[in-house]
Amino acid sequence: MSYIQSLDNLISAFRALPGVGYKTAQRYAYSILNMKEDDVKTFASNMLEAKQKIRFCSECGNFSENEVCEHCLKNNAEVICVVAEPKDVVALEKLKNFNGAYHVLHGCINPLEHKSPNDIRIKELVARVQKHKTKEVIMATNPDVPGDTTAYYIAELLKPFGVKVTRIAQGVSMGTDLEYADEVTLNRAMELRNDL
Repeated sequence: MSYIQSLDNLISAFRALPGVGYKTAQRYAYSILNMKEDDVKTFASNMLEAKQKIRFCSECGNFSENEVCEHCLKNNAEVICVVAEPKDVVALEKLKNFNGAYHVLHGCINPLEHKSPNDIRIKELVARVQKHKTKEVIMATNPDVPGDTTAYYIAELLKPFGVKVTRIAQGVSMGTDLEYADEVTLNRAMELRNDL
């Protein structure tokens, strides 16, 4: 505790961010205090603008400033790559060789976190597959228990529609988040995807 209430409030605000402990939050707070006032105003304005303007794409669930995101406008849904979070789309877009659509689930099936199939965007995926007569669904969830559980659940759910369901290859290590995987590993995993 600093005994300065406004500083303690700022540190507490940074601690609310995931993965930020007290020391890191304190370092961020001191950085803000050392910035010029105009820079702090710009920083705060950028955060507020992003919060007010960015929403979820009505089609795929990715972040967008518009009703329908750029990915959905430029790519057809003949092939849909399913990811858990919007940050995973950013990781896969680094490959620059995937021309299909994305579908963001906003989580994975995980009983420990009280997330059931009804808590993530699986119904919306099934509706898209039917609407666009999708030929292949690529499951690109993280290679961990919740990611694998979700992938196999969706594969079973889509079997009656005759759509091919593949899983990215295990070039991505078990327990690794996609956002931290390098481009070569992700590219290889995408090329060597397997049927589910």
